[in-house]
Parts: sequence; structure tokens; C-alpha cells
Amino acid sequence: MGVAAPLAYHGELVRLVGEGLADRLPNRGFAVPSCSDRRRQEISEARRTVEPVVLRMSVERGDVDWEARVRAAHHRLARTPKRRPEEGEYYTGAWAEAHRVFHRTLLEGCGNGPLLETFDRLRTASELARRWSAHRNPGRDALDEHRRLEEAVLARDADTAVAVLAQHLTLTAAALTAAALTDGPDRPEDGPRS
Repeated sequence: MGVAAPLAYHGELVRLVGEGLADRLPNRGFAVPSCSDRRRQEISEARRTVEPVVLRMSVERGDVDWEARVRAAHHRLARTPKRRPEEGEYYTGAWAEAHRVFHRTLLEGCGNGPLLETFDRLRTASELARRWSAHRNPGRDALDEHRRLEEAVLARDADTAVAVLAQHLTLTAAALTAAALTDGPDRPEDGPRS
């Protein structure tokens, strides 16, 4: 069993490399990836390009079951506490998961698996940076942004939904840039608490 455990860990690390959550260093093992300003900007640009197109497809193609899932995902997000005093200024794990599910559900109406896989990869790549930058934009009303997004989607108003999502993603990208300028180019000194 001495060899099996390291192989299992290796397999998990290889999976994390595939998801962009670890880097494989030749002859040195694995490391947490750095997230340069350029990489953050590229991921933000990719999300602002892909997600509105997929959302438009969802609004056009989604059925009543998709609408019900959107409503439920938004309800869960709106009712889940973002922060708990004991967890500091960072988002709770439950809120982060409800947020991920809401955004994923919005896009599921498109019915295109490869596009959803693209969203999943981009979302994963941006999530770590988003979490540590989230507390940098205290005047932002993300609850209202999500409510407006849900309303536009359920009204089948693709133009408004796409505009609200584009603004939402742009504000997120701006928060990431502001956090990078404050904390330095690669990562914050104190990352988010789990």
C-alpha cells in the first residue's frame, strides 16, 4: 500500500493540473499556479466573450424546467449568507457554491455540453482570484446584479440578460485588477480562508 497512496495523490494532482488549479513542474513536482495580471485579463476577456453568447442561447432554447432551475438556483443564492463573522471578510464556501451553481444554471439552457465545459474551465480558472478579490469592492450590490439577471432571463429578454451579465463580469474583472494592484502581481499575501 506504500506505492498506491502516492499514486492516488499523483492522480489527483494531475486532475488539478487539468483544471488549472495546479502547475506541473518538470522534475520538481507540482505547485499552486501563479496568476499573472495578463492571465487574469485573458480569463476575464474569455468569460466576457463566451458567457454572454451562451446565455443568449440559453434564453432562446431553455425550457420551463430550465426556468424552474434558474429560479431555484437564484433563491438559494439570495438566501445563503455571503459572510460569517468567524470567517472574516471572505465569502463562505456555501455562498461560493451557490454562486457557481446559479451562473452554471443560467447557461445550462443552451443545451451544448462543450460550451458548458468551456464555462466550467474558465470559471475554475478565475475562481481563486475572484475569491481573494471579492472583499475589495464593498460598494458593489451583487445581490441586485443577480436579481436583475434572473429577472431578465425569466422574462426571456436576451438583450437585457446579456447586458446585465456583461456588466457583472466587467465589475468582477475590475475588482480582480484592483486587488492585483493592491496585493501585487501574483497572489495576495493572505489568501482566502477556507
